[in-house]
Amino acid sequence: MKTRTLTIIAVTAIALCAVIISCETMAAIADVGAQVAGEAGVIDQNIANAISNSAQAIGSAAEEITPEQEYYIGRAVGANILSSYRIWDGSPEMTAYVNRVCNAITVNSPKPDAYNGYHVAILDSNEINAFATSGGHIFVTRGLIAAATSEDALAGVLAHEISHIQLQHSIKAIKNSRITNALLVTGSSAAGAATGYNVNELTDIFRDSVGDIVNTLVNNGYSQTQEFEADSTALSLLASAGYNPSGLTDMLNELNKVQSSRPGGFNKTHPTPAQRLTNAQKSIGQYTVVDNSSYRQARFNAVK
Repeated sequence: MKTRTLTIIAVTAIALCAVIISCETMAAIADVGAQVAGEAGVIDQNIANAISNSAQAIGSAAEEITPEQEYYIGRAVGANILSSYRIWDGSPEMTAYVNRVCNAITVNSPKPDAYNGYHVAILDSNEINAFATSGGHIFVTRGLIAAATSEDALAGVLAHEISHIQLQHSIKAIKNSRITNALLVTGSSAAGAATGYNVNELTDIFRDSVGDIVNTLVNNGYSQTQEFEADSTALSLLASAGYNPSGLTDMLNELNKVQSSRPGGFNKTHPTPAQRLTNAQKSIGQYTVVDNSSYRQARFNAVK
């Protein structure tokens, strides 16, 4: 019994070590070593399976997600979003316009390239909302566009969503989830080894990553820290593209006026506009941009 307890402790130690080192090699060594030890009879096969299962989970946690994977994950998330919303095709001119604004921001950003480019689609909904999925997919609702009073304000919303993409907030959520789930597998595997459960029956813990992201975007929202980070980054993106950073605060002021009467949307997934305004005003003063927004107002009015 003492030997078994010590082995369980070793299982957890190996997993934690792999997390700290964040190295696929460590996980692979633990996996192979466990199986060799099990076959040699040094430890029983159930214990070996527990260590192997934990090591494989930790290995997945350490994997880097490529731009191509980001794109396809984002596309899958987008498909899930479109199961609840319909694409609005009432104005091809408006769709082309919001994509031109998006392009103006991204081409002047630190990450101008995405695996398949940045694309904006308009959702046929009166709620005030927007979503961004990894790989360059952005969705904005008709209600949000209607709430914008200028191109700079609309650019502020798009810059916020582009910031989520460039800061890899959804991808970081996947990685955090992988680490957490890997540790859960470690705990489940050790418990299974101790009580005789068949640890090979544990399911693939990463298959619900897309669903987790959808739940974050649509139901729970990003953390307040990530939302504030996206706003701060958006100010920089706006200034780099020649937009007035105050476009974002103008939009937040507008949301502060109209959002209380609009259930759902940003109310559900974002900090309050007042909280975001307080945060944005901490850094907006560091950007000095010539105010030429009047030149953009005519085209905004025309397309809207």
